[in-house]
Amino acid sequence: MRGKSSATVRTTVTADRAVGLALGALGVLAFSMSLPATRVAVRQLDPWFVAFGRAAGAALLAWAYLRLTGAPLPTRSQWRRLSIVALGVVAGFPLFTSLALITQTSAHGAVVITALPAMTAVFAVLRAGERPPLLFWVASTGGVLAVLAFLVTSGAVRGALSAADLFLLAAVVLCGLGYAEGGALARELGGARTICWALLLSLPVTVPSTVLSAATRPPHADPAAWLAFGYLTAVSMFLGFFAWYAGLARGGIAQVGQIQLAQPVLTLVWSVLLLGETVTPASIGAALVVLACVVLIQRIRDSAPAPAVRRS
Repeated sequence: MRGKSSATVRTTVTADRAVGLALGALGVLAFSMSLPATRVAVRQLDPWFVAFGRAAGAALLAWAYLRLTGAPLPTRSQWRRLSIVALGVVAGFPLFTSLALITQTSAHGAVVITALPAMTAVFAVLRAGERPPLLFWVASTGGVLAVLAFLVTSGAVRGALSAADLFLLAAVVLCGLGYAEGGALARELGGARTICWALLLSLPVTVPSTVLSAATRPPHADPAAWLAFGYLTAVSMFLGFFAWYAGLARGGIAQVGQIQLAQPVLTLVWSVLLLGETVTPASIGAALVVLACVVLIQRIRDSAPAPAVRRS
């Protein structure tokens, strides 16, 4: 009976991880076009409007989803954790990438985003109270240093980071925090409800910011810019998180987080195909170094058991 029970548990864990990886892949595919779409949108629309307007629009979709599904209110503790998610992925990442991509290319941003899986893993460790070996921290530091070296050598100001680069670094840090906290919280709330409640929690900030930016600089753009804004609202800020947070919850943050390795590569491809941007040898070299560090980080953490899952 014990052998049979153990085999059943292993089968369940394997199935959860397979589903988690599939959902995570969908999320990464959705997010991989975020930087190119942002680059298109901010060419004609105010970056504050792009950042907060997409969150406000996605909140309307979130309200409809929660109303239709009859989702119960989060607990007080969950509301506190949702504020961290909102800070990272609803406000922080959209705002700082929008500001950065006014002057930087999405291909350049994609290289910086290669550090996101490492940042997510670091925050997952810190939030979970784990004690990883020294090699974990060496690999994490190596990935960050590779990104910093790339930014300094390619910055608009010789020997210093540009404002756009600083915005991108802030975006990566905040997004890593939001990914890690959201992935853990999705085990309790479910992936869809996690992002939906975070979007609604952000409304007191996103709506006034959207109105103010629209009043200061009335939005006028061609269909391409509005299409990009629509993609950011419905996919990058809403549907993509359904799959991504559900994948992190089902398969584990460490396991599913590896799929993020494909995101900067896909973003570079979209940047070339859709925007005609140039990918330099330095960009490819920096990305490869960071990806190698991330692979090492994930291998160190792969031995951790899969988390218990609450399906909701």
